[in-house]
Amino acid sequence: MRHCCVIGGTGFIGSHVVNKLSLRQMQVTVIGRKPIPTRALPKTVRYAAGNFGDKHFLLDALRGVDEIVHLGYLTVPKTSYDDPVKDILNNLPAMVILLETAILAGVKKFVFVSTGGAIYGKCREIPIKEDHPTQPISPYGISKLTTEKYAEMFSQIKSLPVICIRPANAYGEGQKPNEEQGFIINAIAAILRRQSITVFGKTGTVRDYIHVDDVAEGIIAASTSGKLNSCYNIGSGVGRNNNDILAALYPFAKSVGLEPKVKRLPLRPFDVPFNVLDSTKLIEETGWKSQISFEEGIRRTWDWCYQKHKKGEL
Repeated sequence: MRHCCVIGGTGFIGSHVVNKLSLRQMQVTVIGRKPIPTRALPKTVRYAAGNFGDKHFLLDALRGVDEIVHLGYLTVPKTSYDDPVKDILNNLPAMVILLETAILAGVKKFVFVSTGGAIYGKCREIPIKEDHPTQPISPYGISKLTTEKYAEMFSQIKSLPVICIRPANAYGEGQKPNEEQGFIINAIAAILRRQSITVFGKTGTVRDYIHVDDVAEGIIAASTSGKLNSCYNIGSGVGRNNNDILAALYPFAKSVGLEPKVKRLPLRPFDVPFNVLDSTKLIEETGWKSQISFEEGIRRTWDWCYQKHKKGEL
């Protein structure tokens, strides 16, 4: 039985990956920083609490592990912009230690979930393919790209098979608002709380929104069927600005007697204006295909948030 270790497996995307791996009858270990998992895990999943930058802890946690899916990252674009040094120190040293320890533990495959947004920077063409120049304009994008380069180096120099994955903007059930990212979840939460929704610029940035279930399936597809030492985008191929998202949410808000309130601020320097991904490579090489339309995904996300709000949990 294949044994997969998911680092960051209690996070938004990671928890969906863990649930899907568990349903595939895989042996799964989750590494998280909290003593107790912040989300419920399947009963068959082993949980190891510790710092993935601690080599001694990792050697024990990775015993018998065949592959690692690494989703653990401690910053987002805004926090990295606020403190670039913290972004480096919180992420890069731990990543290098993790790569070194993966080799010592005999791990056969290392899957790094990077970013499909910040890593490309201001795009030359839409949709963006994997061979598009990488010119990030935020410390977050730079450190993610650096992390990819470290993984590539370990692949070439120390023969650790690596796959890098660049997902678009994931949204959906289980995402938490007020974490400095995720326009859809934060907009829904603001509507339900009768708060203002902040939009930077006249229409906001254009993003490729893809449901978290499709992202999780894409990660597993790349891990299972993708070519080693390759990089894959995961996206819908459709761009929507913030005004488009608000227009999609308006009927749901109206159905419960609420009116979205919008506060507009100037564009931020670290926000990429346009980002839409081309997932052709993943589709052709693994057979993955997005299954959840934007209309279905936005409805599911609203319904989940609305129920959580009624229970006082949002």
